[in-house]
Amino acid sequence: MNLYTDYINEIEERKNQGLHPKPIDDGALLAEIIEQIKDLGHEHREDSLKFFIYNTLPGTTSAAGVKAQFLKQIILGEAVVAEISPEFAFELLSHMKGGPSVEVLLDLALGNDEAIAKSAADVLKTQVFLYDADSDRLADAYKAGNAVAKDILESYAKAEFFTKLPDVEEEIDVVCYIAAEGDISTDLLSPGNQAHSRSDRELHGKCMISEAAQNEIRELQAKHPGKRVMLIAEKGTMGVGSSRMSGVNNVALWTGKQASPYVPFVNIAPIVAGTNGISPIFLTTVGVTGGIGLDLKNWKKKLDENGNPILDDNDDPVLEQAYSVATGTVLTINTKKKKLFNGDQELTDISSALTPQKVEFIKAGGSYAIVFGKKLQTFAAKTLGVEQAPVFAPSKEISHPGQGLTAVEKIFNKNAVGVTDGLTLHAGSDVRVKVNIVGSQDTTGLMTMQELEAMAATVVSPTVDGAYQSGCHTASVWDKKAQANIPRLMQFMNNFGLITARDPKGVYHAMTDVIHKVLNDLTVDEWAIIIGGDSHTRMSKGVAFGADSGTVALALATGEATMPIPESVKVTFKGDLKDHMDFRDVVHATQAQMLQKFGENVFQGRIIEVHIGTLPADQAFTFTDWTAEMKAKASICISQDETLIESLEIAKSRIQIMIDKGMDNDAQVLQGLIDKANNRISEIRTGVKPALTPDANAKYFAEFVVDLDQIVEPMIADPDVNNEDVSKRYTHDTIRALSYYEGAKHVDLGFVGSCMVHKGDLKIVSQMLKNLEAQQGKVEFQAPLVVAAPTYNIIDELKEEGDWDMLQKYSGFVFNDDAPKNAARTEYENMMYLERPGCNLCMGNQEKAAKGDTVMATSTRLFQGRVVEDSERKKGESLLASTPVVVLSAILGRTPNFEEYKAAVEGINLTKFAPPMSAMSS
Repeated sequence: MNLYTDYINEIEERKNQGLHPKPIDDGALLAEIIEQIKDLGHEHREDSLKFFIYNTLPGTTSAAGVKAQFLKQIILGEAVVAEISPEFAFELLSHMKGGPSVEVLLDLALGNDEAIAKSAADVLKTQVFLYDADSDRLADAYKAGNAVAKDILESYAKAEFFTKLPDVEEEIDVVCYIAAEGDISTDLLSPGNQAHSRSDRELHGKCMISEAAQNEIRELQAKHPGKRVMLIAEKGTMGVGSSRMSGVNNVALWTGKQASPYVPFVNIAPIVAGTNGISPIFLTTVGVTGGIGLDLKNWKKKLDENGNPILDDNDDPVLEQAYSVATGTVLTINTKKKKLFNGDQELTDISSALTPQKVEFIKAGGSYAIVFGKKLQTFAAKTLGVEQAPVFAPSKEISHPGQGLTAVEKIFNKNAVGVTDGLTLHAGSDVRVKVNIVGSQDTTGLMTMQELEAMAATVVSPTVDGAYQSGCHTASVWDKKAQANIPRLMQFMNNFGLITARDPKGVYHAMTDVIHKVLNDLTVDEWAIIIGGDSHTRMSKGVAFGADSGTVALALATGEATMPIPESVKVTFKGDLKDHMDFRDVVHATQAQMLQKFGENVFQGRIIEVHIGTLPADQAFTFTDWTAEMKAKASICISQDETLIESLEIAKSRIQIMIDKGMDNDAQVLQGLIDKANNRISEIRTGVKPALTPDANAKYFAEFVVDLDQIVEPMIADPDVNNEDVSKRYTHDTIRALSYYEGAKHVDLGFVGSCMVHKGDLKIVSQMLKNLEAQQGKVEFQAPLVVAAPTYNIIDELKEEGDWDMLQKYSGFVFNDDAPKNAARTEYENMMYLERPGCNLCMGNQEKAAKGDTVMATSTRLFQGRVVEDSERKKGESLLASTPVVVLSAILGRTPNFEEYKAAVEGINLTKFAPPMSAMSS
């Protein structure tokens, strides 16, 4: 009984951290616990009963299988436990979601004991997580004349698993809690540096916001029993930066409702809000848990007598409060009227948070139950040969005859499932779509694994073209946490059918390439839909959506996703990019020029359809990747035919390298992608199906032309940490020219790396070193420079082309895969560090800059506490710039002036961009 002893020892350790026993997922441990339950005199029997009933994870965990079989024995009278009657055993099975529990329930329902069969059928009628093997058993039994199977199928055809659930409360009283002023990054709710604990929900919950905030939430709950605490981003957007299922889990843990009395620390139904609403990818995650996300609109622009916004001294609109959401304020959400009230006073319309589909998620306790429920109802009606009852809210189908299609509308129409035949859908339509490529990353992967187990999935849907599990977010430091978590994750995902960065058998070299870069290569059709467990799942081929771990699990298990077709903003370019400018400056200037033209972020929640045309996928990715920080829903890159073919040829070569390493699986997923790429290239070359373009008469929310002639010096995204208006700090909207800093801003560390750089950026570093060496005789760093290539392919190519030697020459540290770092670096010397491919500083979960540092980075992250934390002496700040600006800042220890910059990049081949000569539409 060593496993139980180890478990008790772990419980004692957790007590010292103020934690309860960890939920059990190990079948061998639960088997020991069951033996102790059977022994009426056992000293641990009482605790063992509690662990069995209240502390065992459901779904397809090995513990769930052992629990289901023991409950079956109790129901059949083969085992007797006084505290668990057969009726209670059925109750416990009803909370186990699927997999082994459904198998047991089907065994009992289709068995010979009529009373037991009826009880099992009654429970099955409430279950929705059935897979093909379960459905086939029911269908076969029905065809064989089994009356119980017919009864179950008739219930499913009526969707009684949904219709018999309690209706959503008409009025929900909430107590306001302002979590922060300004945009709230999901890092505040679930810090990246605590990523290792995400799958341990109680432990991870302790990192939400702060201990002081957690105490304040408890006090509000004690003062307002029966009311729900609503977390608010005052004067900002809630959940920017990432989907972060762990953030929603944490909010639900502190303010939501327990999903089941028999499953600890799994809570649902959080309520979150923001003055400017909820970030799109985060809002999807809220829906996964049956929560509510409100757009408060409680601050509005002050207008003059002509209806124009009044501006302050900084040319920013002056805001005035429409109503208060101060901490402690009690408001009421009316789900019928779809309004927010303060007493009898109507405050604002919240119908966007309470669409018929979202209300269904709330009623069902989350979106999974609806997705699986619809599938189950369709199956039952088809098996019975009856018409499907109109139970669920019909998908909204919006079609405008004669109106053309944007690129995203074309992709959604191509991949739509279950829509009206022959109907062309436009933005605003609710659509089920086939997902072509799915990516899981390593710090959310453990949660995706849990979600797959919870929904009883065992294999990747056969309709998915390719799925990949990365190892990039834990690449920097191979510490004990990574060593404990990552091999287990890779083993699970490999068995599930994903291509995995690490081989559980150790045959091929571990690949820590950045997930977005890998997915960009695995996407071999610009008509594809991609779902990935990271906010930067923004491909330059196809349309990609960053998603929470649960939506990733759903896409893996079902091969589908459900969402509205988003509106699009069309971005084109004019003018000429100066020789001394880098394409990264175009990206920053797009944000700045957009805000200058519209006065507000028209990209938020929409698709950015960027007509880059001439840039191959690697370079174009710099733009599409940044669109996460522009708060866009996603981005689509419109390419010319030959450019797309070039990108597909590069993708093929990189997929072939993965195959040569031994990464393909028995299903030959990678070879299948190469075959698809060859087919797509053939279609383009023969004119059968040219590269994707929007229709000339497509309708956009807005159209915007970036003027390249206005970009005359490098552009920097500044977190503006000392802005008097807290709401304007740490946004990506403060874009400044290099000359703003007058060559005087001190820089403590430079970082070139993560997903925003490509091979050309690493060549720029090498070429700048050569330039400066020729000018000065020797290059000396006044600040550390951390360089992390995004992929091993890039390093191999740099070695072949001679650039890697130059990088090594000036490096005091070069990564070693045979002996990876097992502890995070806490101090840096003034030299260059060549780090392992992966996310590195951008993630903030392993490596970090010193507290209070000013960092100049090519990264995407300038959020508080991400790359650098505050110190007592000063606020940490992460400024974002092009590779040459970062390199020169590290060498000088300060921002360069414009003349220093121009001298350093003279003759260097920066990432060039010339817009297409003609409009790209059809």
